[in-house]
Amino acid sequence: MEFIDLKAQYRRLEPAIRARIDAVLEHGHFIMGPEIKELEAALSVAAGARHAITCASGTDALLLPLLAWGVGPGDAVFTSPFTFFATAEVIALVGATPVFVDVDPVTFNISPEGLQRAIAAVHQRDASIHPLPRPALEGGLTPRAVIPVDLFGIAAEYDALLPIAREHGLLVMEDAAQAFGGSYKGKPLCGLGCDVATTSFFPAKPLGCYGDGGAVFTDDDGLAEVLRSLRVHGKGADKYENVRVGINGRMDTLQAAIMLPKMDILADEIAARQKVAAAYATRLSGIGGITPPSVPGHCRSAWAQYSILCDRRDALADHLKANGVPTAIYYPKPLHMQSVFSGLGYAAGDMPVSESLSRRILSLPMHPYLSEAQQDVICGHIASCRGQG
Repeated sequence: MEFIDLKAQYRRLEPAIRARIDAVLEHGHFIMGPEIKELEAALSVAAGARHAITCASGTDALLLPLLAWGVGPGDAVFTSPFTFFATAEVIALVGATPVFVDVDPVTFNISPEGLQRAIAAVHQRDASIHPLPRPALEGGLTPRAVIPVDLFGIAAEYDALLPIAREHGLLVMEDAAQAFGGSYKGKPLCGLGCDVATTSFFPAKPLGCYGDGGAVFTDDDGLAEVLRSLRVHGKGADKYENVRVGINGRMDTLQAAIMLPKMDILADEIAARQKVAAAYATRLSGIGGITPPSVPGHCRSAWAQYSILCDRRDALADHLKANGVPTAIYYPKPLHMQSVFSGLGYAAGDMPVSESLSRRILSLPMHPYLSEAQQDVICGHIASCRGQG
């Protein structure tokens, strides 16, 4: 059994993908070839954003806006501690300081109330209001931006987050690395009116390539121009005129070619993911000690992962592995407890929800091609481990 069955998708798309790859091999434009613009146009339409700028990875997608905004030393960027490392990594890479805000216990996304408290704490240099990193207390920080994460495919609560950010003059970057194809109150993610949105096309994502890739979305024409420059070494009118310091952040033409057939079936696969998730919820509902994921009624999850909570998580994971069922833990250690961030001075207990989730969360096999028979096997083994088989 596969945790994410990319081979099943490839069998469906093989003729179209091979034809697209052959076309690139024939025209030979391996860097910024015509498929890049074709993919960007399709992504822009899908997200409802004026601009879609492809790049080399989801991490580059997060980094490029921070570079464009000039975020750096002395700046505070608020984000979730319960997410993949890249979200906070890019903050540190530009020299800014991540200020972690605990998450909602149901959606696992950044808490708007916590964000409000964290901003106040930074302004007042008062860790009694909200836990703060050491630089916020010692030298003070300037609040600059917030990066909400649409974890596991579920949108953060933007109708609450955006007014808070606007009130305090914060830039907002939606991290939809796991969520492209999902929606919030009927609007597609990456097109919700944030200053920018980003996503990843890592192969395991709901929309993935066969390597690394990502994209940045914005309605700001000027920002889009800067982002396009930054992804190619800060180039100006031509590649030998450099008007700013950038990165080599271009997506390969071959990856764009591979993604174009996947774009054609994305809506169908997102619909299939809803059916798989609903079937899981039904099968798991009668098993004690298991908490299935909950999606707010105004959200449509992209279901990048199907993550349950279980107080005896490790025993369940071992039982499933012994019976041929792969699982994964996203995430075993919250970011504020990572050793690389020890200098920030966060302590155990500062982010209690994230810390609790990290001890109880377990992700089950999830992809559009997961059969009912496979789900019966998975859930049967879960029930037997819980003494209800």
